[in-house]
Amino acid sequence: MQRKTLHSFTIIISGALLLASCGKKAKTESTAEEAETPTTAEVAPIKIGVLHSLSGTMAISEVSLKDVVEMAVEEINAAGGVLGKPLETKVVDPASDWDLFAEKSKELLIEEKVSAVFGCWTSVSRKSVLPVFEENNGLLFYPVQYEGEECSKNVIYTGATPNQQLIPAAEYMMSEEGGAYEKFYLLGTDYVFPRTANKILKAFLLAKGVPEKNIIEEYTPFHHQDYQTIVSKIKKFSAGGKACVLSTVNGDSNVPFYKEFANQGLTATACPIMAFSVAEDELRAMDTEFLAGHLAAWNYYQSPSSPENDKFVKNFKAFCAKNNLPGGNARVTDDPICWAYTGVYLWKQAAEKAGSVEVDKVRPALYGMEFNSPGGLVKMDPKNHHLAKPVKIGEIKVDGQFDVIWETEGLVDPEPWSKYTSPDKSCDHVNRGGTYTK
Repeated sequence: MQRKTLHSFTIIISGALLLASCGKKAKTESTAEEAETPTTAEVAPIKIGVLHSLSGTMAISEVSLKDVVEMAVEEINAAGGVLGKPLETKVVDPASDWDLFAEKSKELLIEEKVSAVFGCWTSVSRKSVLPVFEENNGLLFYPVQYEGEECSKNVIYTGATPNQQLIPAAEYMMSEEGGAYEKFYLLGTDYVFPRTANKILKAFLLAKGVPEKNIIEEYTPFHHQDYQTIVSKIKKFSAGGKACVLSTVNGDSNVPFYKEFANQGLTATACPIMAFSVAEDELRAMDTEFLAGHLAAWNYYQSPSSPENDKFVKNFKAFCAKNNLPGGNARVTDDPICWAYTGVYLWKQAAEKAGSVEVDKVRPALYGMEFNSPGGLVKMDPKNHHLAKPVKIGEIKVDGQFDVIWETEGLVDPEPWSKYTSPDKSCDHVNRGGTYTK
């Protein structure tokens, strides 16, 4: 009897242990399954870098590019992120210091291990970071018009090439519609972009039969403030009529330049300024009353209405107001702001097309990609890392906006190497490994 009872007790205990073991196993399997499908809040974000001057002489232009990149990231995250993961911006301030740009780019690529970087304005800052991106196989989205003569596999150039800004502007000024100007004062800030831009412009003007005596070049340092002597020279140069200024003055130096221009009685009618680095954002810091009638060449302006642009302008103002950014709802959009925003979305589309944020997979996914930007449909060239886009001439109004007075029909294909200074060179990253000699 005792042996039977003991046997029954053993069966009961064994059954209980088996049930406990099954329960523990089920719980373990459930935990493992949960670990494989974490909640969105637990997904590690994809880090991207923002490399723009938030202080120094270029802050007048670059702060807004940082702002619009963060707006694009907020929109993308609200729509589900990229490849199911949220984006996280790593913002650094190179403070208009070209050597610091290189150090900050190393911080983003090596320490933060960002998947892409959106940044730089001046060509000297871009040239400073270029070796860092090429050595570490980073990917820089560069949003500003530039002088060309470069075509790195580690840079996506969303700003204009010379044939998408400089040459159409000069052609317009020489045309009957533009005023049939015959004398050109090339004034710029003393660094890579203005000097190379003016080399291209001068070669173009000479090729079109403009006498060399009718072309003057002059440069001033960054943050230059005293333009009295230079404007006196321009006044003398333009005294006989048919003269204009082609300006590559950058940053906050534009404020005293235009002011002195007006102080000496020069007007847009007597001697118009065609600017390549002044847009709506710079005009916010200037007295636009004496700027009316002067010109600029860009690929985007805030004023044209379209569903995409109206939404973009409205959203940017709202974003700045919501985040208590300087200017709030009074903020404006402009060409570099548009292409900084476009760059983030091109990267997003390419990453999703590639199924990865790895640079070597994202880069080829960009080739031939189209995007309906706030400035209209644009297309990434299938070989040279630049955008095909329209070209527009704008006339400054007293409210700080532009009237678009001329534009191309359709998109203008990018030419990184100008036919006027480098007719023997071109760029093809698909078949020729980048820049090659024809």
